[in-house]
Amino acid sequence: MGKSSNSTLVILAFFAIYVIWGSTYLLNKIAVLELPPFMLASFRFTIAGILIFVIARIMGIQISITKRQLLNTIIAGFLFLSFGNGVVVWALRYVDTGFAALEISAQPLIILLLMRILQGKKIQPMSVVGVIFGVIGIYLLVSQKQIITKEGSILGMVMIFFCMLSWGYGSLFVAKADLPTNYFVNTGYQMFTGGIILAFMSLGFGENWTSPLVWSGKVQLVMILLVIFGSILAFTSFNYLLKSVSPEKVATSTYVNPIVALILGWYFLNEQITLQSIIAAVVLLTGVYFINAKKTLAIFERFKR
Repeated sequence: MGKSSNSTLVILAFFAIYVIWGSTYLLNKIAVLELPPFMLASFRFTIAGILIFVIARIMGIQISITKRQLLNTIIAGFLFLSFGNGVVVWALRYVDTGFAALEISAQPLIILLLMRILQGKKIQPMSVVGVIFGVIGIYLLVSQKQIITKEGSILGMVMIFFCMLSWGYGSLFVAKADLPTNYFVNTGYQMFTGGIILAFMSLGFGENWTSPLVWSGKVQLVMILLVIFGSILAFTSFNYLLKSVSPEKVATSTYVNPIVALILGWYFLNEQITLQSIIAAVVLLTGVYFINAKKTLAIFERFKR
């Protein structure tokens, strides 16, 4: 009985990190067409953080942390969520959801290069092949005329690249930082503090704040899905899988998320999928496979959405 229920949990958790995380691009795109991006992201993460604290208290989990841990969660929250996710939401105003997901799928490549530059780690031969594939895939993706000629698309692409650098550096930072031992509490602090920083960013950019009561029904639903499923459920599933199966299997979400995002963007938003995008996706994801084959950090996935 226990074994079959465990198998069911694993399948449901994979569904969460494959489909739910892949759908967050579509959900953010729908919301950002109506709401200011930093306000949107601030609402999502602040509410998710508060809900995590409430759930933790109900479950009897201690949420007190040290000053050092608080500072480190603020830094991680900024790198992963305030900048890393908030700016991607902003960029979705200018680039298609599938395109953004494909560009972000090159994240393992960025982490590998940062480990080489900042930590002097040697790049394994298999990973070198992956980097070459990755660079070719990115070039094929971003060199398409119909993408480059869209207003604001180049700026959107460049900002997503900076987000990837932020996630990459954040991944290396959390690997060594003193953080709360309970991952649920750790996430709660990162989401809450990241959301507060996003609120200051929103005010700094002069965004117009509105009450959720005046949002369209569609955007209200999207926000509920982003908070409950995209932030809390998918993240919990990710951590459950890290303990239940190998990190390489968990990292397969890197390949599935862009495909889910491409299909959903095409189906719901009529986004165009070009032959060159498909070829770029195959080349890029082949590169990511070669990099992940050497057990490159899977931890970055945790904070992507």
